[in-house]
Amino acid sequence: MAKKQQDRIGDPNERADDRDLELSLRPRRFDDFVGQRVAKEQLEIFVEAAKQRGDTLDHVLLAGPPGLGKTTLAGIIAQELGVGMHTTSGPALERKVDVAGLLTNLQEGDVLFVDEIHRLNAAVEEVLYPAMEDYEIDIMIGEGPAARSIRMQVQPFTLIGATTRTGLLTTPLRDRFGVWQRLEYYEIEELAAIVTRSAGILGVEIDRESALEIAGRSRGTPRVANRLLRRVRDYAQVRHEGVIEHDICLAALELFQVDGEGLDKLDRDILKTIAHKFDGGPVGLDTLAVALGEEADTVMDVYEPYLIMQGFLKRTPRGRVLTRSGFIHCGLTPPARGDTLFDDL
Repeated sequence: MAKKQQDRIGDPNERADDRDLELSLRPRRFDDFVGQRVAKEQLEIFVEAAKQRGDTLDHVLLAGPPGLGKTTLAGIIAQELGVGMHTTSGPALERKVDVAGLLTNLQEGDVLFVDEIHRLNAAVEEVLYPAMEDYEIDIMIGEGPAARSIRMQVQPFTLIGATTRTGLLTTPLRDRFGVWQRLEYYEIEELAAIVTRSAGILGVEIDRESALEIAGRSRGTPRVANRLLRRVRDYAQVRHEGVIEHDICLAALELFQVDGEGLDKLDRDILKTIAHKFDGGPVGLDTLAVALGEEADTVMDVYEPYLIMQGFLKRTPRGRVLTRSGFIHCGLTPPARGDTLFDDL
């Protein structure tokens, strides 16, 4: 099951084969960062103000779906501040000693970036609270009856947390962030600019029509756009002369089964399963997951959000229901209004 999800070209989550290449494609300065205009402008002001005061930047919370640039923005903030960046993730910080070790190794003004910060456990959060507010941590010395707590100072630092699930953050942790930014999906023109920039870094020649075509099928996500660009580049290199022209781009995207709406084969399988096996719905999540051979959490968290955002699928109290657009995308005639299928729509 996991392999099916991992092989999806349209999956916005980071994969092992993305990491090294993404490092080379990521912008290092605000001037090179495309999109997220409001968030970027506000962060630029906060960073510049902190530099002018010689002060430490407030703790920053970056929220939004995967693949939109939270890690990239954290790196840019550290670069613009001229400080070091230390990266970890919520699941990696299992014990108090883990976070204490990280904090005591920070230099003044450094950035501590915690990805998936909503997955921190309660014990680790308790260590972070005094560190974020007063730059102090409590450490236990000794064991048993002789154990005692001592308070140690840590250097002033900026915690940048990234989360795809803001609702899972505890209120005490969330309230300790001075700067909140929610990243939104990108416009096609913004993604086309990202594709063109990435092609230049990769040494690939691409025309504007191809950049727009890839952008339009990238689900509003730069990570998916860069992944599609790499796959189209491979196709152009093997089947043609390496230059990405529009007809070559279209042939490559057809081969990789990414349609004009950015849906891949697995997305279409979900729509067709609901349409053909369950008469358009409603169908419960667990039943749908069994029919697809996937886990319910994977269907809900990975597949459904984009289908719902595009208006192909709807969650109702009785289960998942295909919308009129969903039927049409499957090449089917939607039921007439007034049918029980659309009672909840």
